[in-house]
Amino acid sequence: MVELIKTTLDNLKRNNMQGYFIEDSKDLFPLLDKLILQGSTVGSGDSVTLEQLGVFDFIRKGNYIFYDKHIENLTSIEKRELYIKNFSVDNFITGCNAITVSGELVNIDGNGSRVAPMIYGPSQVIVIVGKNKIVNNINEAIERVRQISAPLDAKRLKKETPCTKLDRCIDCKHPQRICNSFVVIARQFDYERIKVIIINEDMGY
Repeated sequence: MVELIKTTLDNLKRNNMQGYFIEDSKDLFPLLDKLILQGSTVGSGDSVTLEQLGVFDFIRKGNYIFYDKHIENLTSIEKRELYIKNFSVDNFITGCNAITVSGELVNIDGNGSRVAPMIYGPSQVIVIVGKNKIVNNINEAIERVRQISAPLDAKRLKKETPCTKLDRCIDCKHPQRICNSFVVIARQFDYERIKVIIINEDMGY
């Protein structure tokens, strides 16, 4: 698996994105300390991986200006204001649904608030994933997200889509469907912008 991760990191570099390998998740926070400047602004996308790792608490406790979308009882208007702010943050930190061995980032999003800042806006995007997110190609990535990640995420979000009962995607047209934006980031202009941290552990789904 380590060789597969190294190949993925090499291909991320060829696609003008920086890659980092962490053997143990306990080494994540020292790396984030180096990557995120003190006093800078930070936005985030929804991510079970980041929740599992305690990244949101790390940002909250640090010397950062965190546009925290996870505060309880935020109204839809307040959330939208945070989503818009995310386009101008110094750092946007997020997970990723899948990464191909060829170094492509593949995501499926509901309203686009996670994938849009990944594509444009923030000066730095930090993507954190476990080794289980690595797949061979884009087709496998989409299949993985639709058949594994999306049903679990829809359950987490308490949606009433068919996948929450069937545990698989049927390409529904349900009004609560979360598989709306299919986005592949294949390459970047700016080598300094997207940084992908791959942890040699299974994280998220």
